[in-house]
Amino acid sequence: MRSIPRFTANLSFILPTCVLIYFSTAPTLAQAPRQPDSLATQHVMSLVESFQASPAIRFGTVALSVRRVRDSEELIGYNARMSLPSASTLKLITTATALAVLGPTYTYTTTLEYDGTIKDSILTGNLYIRGTGDPSLGSWRFINYNDLPSLLKSWTDAVKSAGIRKIQGMVVGDASLYDDLTTPDTWPFGDLGNYYGASLSALNINENLFRVFFRPGKVVGTPTTVLRTDPLLPYLSFRNTVTTDAAHTGDQVNIYGVPFMNQQWLTGKVPMGEPANEFSVKGSLPDPAYFAAYALQNQLVQDNITISSPPVSIGGGLPASFSTTGKRTVLNQHKSPPLTDLVQQTNFQSINLYAEAFLRTAALALNKNVKSTGSSLEAVNTFWKSKGVNLDGFRIRDGSGLSTVGALTADNMTGILSAMGREKSFPQFYETIPVVGQTGTVRSLARGTIAAGNIRAKSGSIEGVRAYAGYFTAADGEQMSFCVLVNKFTPGQSRTVTNELEKIFVGLVGLSGK
Repeated sequence: MRSIPRFTANLSFILPTCVLIYFSTAPTLAQAPRQPDSLATQHVMSLVESFQASPAIRFGTVALSVRRVRDSEELIGYNARMSLPSASTLKLITTATALAVLGPTYTYTTTLEYDGTIKDSILTGNLYIRGTGDPSLGSWRFINYNDLPSLLKSWTDAVKSAGIRKIQGMVVGDASLYDDLTTPDTWPFGDLGNYYGASLSALNINENLFRVFFRPGKVVGTPTTVLRTDPLLPYLSFRNTVTTDAAHTGDQVNIYGVPFMNQQWLTGKVPMGEPANEFSVKGSLPDPAYFAAYALQNQLVQDNITISSPPVSIGGGLPASFSTTGKRTVLNQHKSPPLTDLVQQTNFQSINLYAEAFLRTAALALNKNVKSTGSSLEAVNTFWKSKGVNLDGFRIRDGSGLSTVGALTADNMTGILSAMGREKSFPQFYETIPVVGQTGTVRSLARGTIAAGNIRAKSGSIEGVRAYAGYFTAADGEQMSFCVLVNKFTPGQSRTVTNELEKIFVGLVGLSGK
């Protein structure tokens, strides 16, 4: 293959013995003259072309973009301007946006407050938990921050410290910061009842999930019994069709449910022979704000504080159904961990809820008139365009990559990652990305190769899609951004796809960025 100043290819079609490639002359950000491409570059291109022609990808698409961070010059582009599903690599864009807009030290504040009056230990009014979108409220992930039981206890202590022993009113989960249905409308219905499809609320709690515990039968194929949920959710009802499978077959359960509906359908299989003869799976809370109010009311009652009315929630399209004086008094403010810590968990553990929260929070900071997921995405687009990034082909539909119709180009991804490399918050962002062969969802990738420890990457995987994006240091010390998207690979070829991607990773760290 001949050398050219900028190596950009767009696959047109494949024959058994040849690959037809045309070279684009489309302008890229901050182009500069380059030396002829090295053997290392040609080697990477050869790997990608071979991968594209292989049985694993013959009917799908491989796209690769590599850019120099300091000036955003593209060094390699292969199908880099084709819009393809990004899966969870999209979280890099969402978390980068949040850090650039909000700053690494940003924290969410959740406020416990009341309206009305307190007289003779009686609150004549309502008690509110007002959320601002904190996805980590009540989470177990962060040391020195309250998990759910500790959080509820801190709130009841605040109520008692105010001298309240009776509430002549309601406990209200206030998620009114978002007045739209926050679930992206392109999320698959089959995901919504499962923990990874948990809908965003302005008042998230316990990562908007619960566990349902099954008792398997004694014989394969026999019905299971639902034992309990954790936390307790007596207002939730289940239609259970889950059956028993052989030991060690793992979680095969799918939970069907939708936001604001307290009935869910349990399908699939769980293994027999588990410890204590029970097996748990994670589902999504249909209304996190209601659960927050319900859980606090239960804790208050346990602490001998009586309440005259049942709990309610507002927000997410739900209207207020109670009287209020309008003026509220603060009892307690709960601060989240700093944004850097939240972003690190998002990128290491690939938490969809956190990414959706960052999308809405950053968009509101950019434009206070943002009222929906769609307008939040527009705000993100405007932000990165203002940084000089080419977003042709950028068609994302959420902040996490769970949408099956959202798409972007490899060129979009490396453009944003390179632009982020010039932001003040880049050092903190860089540290939140897992290290290939060592940490996060890429810890088992490319172990024992020169790529391990030399690439930071976020992985993405949905049906038929495998994607990676992030940064690496080239052989000459230049910092580079990269994105590789694999779309519609052949079923049953997952191991082959991984092997080929590992070869490409090894090739990347041998490149020169000069």
